[in-house]
Amino acid sequence: MNAPRRILVTGATGYVGGRLAPLLLEDGHTVRCMVRDPDRLAGRPWANRVEIVRGDVLDADTLPGALEGIDTAYYLIHSLHAGEASFAERDRQGARNFGAAARAAGVRHIIYLGGIAPRTDRPSPHLQSRLETGECLRESGVTVTELRAGVIIGSGSLSFELIRYLTERVPVMICPRWVTTRTQPIAIRNVLDYLRATPANDAAHGRIIDIGSPDVLTYEDMFRLYAKVRGLRRLIVKVPVLTPRLSSYWIGLVTPLPAHVGRLLIDGLKNEVVCYDDTARRLYDVEPMGVEEAMRRALDRSQSHAVETTWFGAFSASGKGGEPPGLAQVEGMIVERRVARTTASPEAVFDVIRRLGGDTGWLYANALWKLRGLLDALVGGVGFRR
Repeated sequence: MNAPRRILVTGATGYVGGRLAPLLLEDGHTVRCMVRDPDRLAGRPWANRVEIVRGDVLDADTLPGALEGIDTAYYLIHSLHAGEASFAERDRQGARNFGAAARAAGVRHIIYLGGIAPRTDRPSPHLQSRLETGECLRESGVTVTELRAGVIIGSGSLSFELIRYLTERVPVMICPRWVTTRTQPIAIRNVLDYLRATPANDAAHGRIIDIGSPDVLTYEDMFRLYAKVRGLRRLIVKVPVLTPRLSSYWIGLVTPLPAHVGRLLIDGLKNEVVCYDDTARRLYDVEPMGVEEAMRRALDRSQSHAVETTWFGAFSASGKGGEPPGLAQVEGMIVERRVARTTASPEAVFDVIRRLGGDTGWLYANALWKLRGLLDALVGGVGFRR
């Protein structure tokens, strides 16, 4: 039985934290959510049932109040959005600040969701940072349970949406050698199963535990599996010369993912991330679903617009703004939806849109729009005329 605890959830505006908090409420726990911007939780159906406090792991002065009276704290923070130059140091400093404040507040248990460590290759900067975060938390002396996952498959997850956008939009995929790297994905539902079961699982306390589905696949396998689930025909051509930087630019053009984040993730795709023991199966009463089932569930939720959280939530909370871009199937077509909020009047916004093109030009790639107008005129179209 999961005895009620006073639990702190960090990263509650993010993909995992925003789904975990209501499940902990279901289990009878008292939940406090620490966020940098409390307004980001407004509108969540469970927001009025949790205590919301403002806090930032990079601002140590905000942490004592957030951790006061807490038994168990979930650390679900990663600074990937900060950029290539600073994210690793921000992760280390944030984890050290949090660990020290947790020890001072008498927190008994920290639960951290990290990444599976490769057994042979040197970890990428992104994955190395995830591993170092766990070490920094353990340095505090507080008992830490580190659950390590690979690719998370779920509606709105960064990895799944990356696979989804690429497969939907690119009929012929020119891929580098990393598509043959093996990985052991896991459904977001099962990640949450492990996380919510950990406070009461004494045998898991203080351990590092790899979690994954029963399936070990290459990234090429996942592209093909998604195409199969969607009924798409896709050709994958592997080339040896597509560098991580070029791949990130390609991802930045085809998907909503920022190029610098794409670069960090692609660097990590060279690492084989596979669970090497059955500790999770022995210690938890969780039966992970297969990847195909996870993909079908994710697509069902996306098509029914029942996506609770997305990878974009953490970016928005960090000041990037806006709502997550989304894909929807409408009358057999894939339609992308983007929303930008403004304080300008509808008339002012429409006036800007009305003047696009012609002598004013376009908001992006003006030279390409001019080329398009020239080609249109050559075949008898209106060209640049409006």
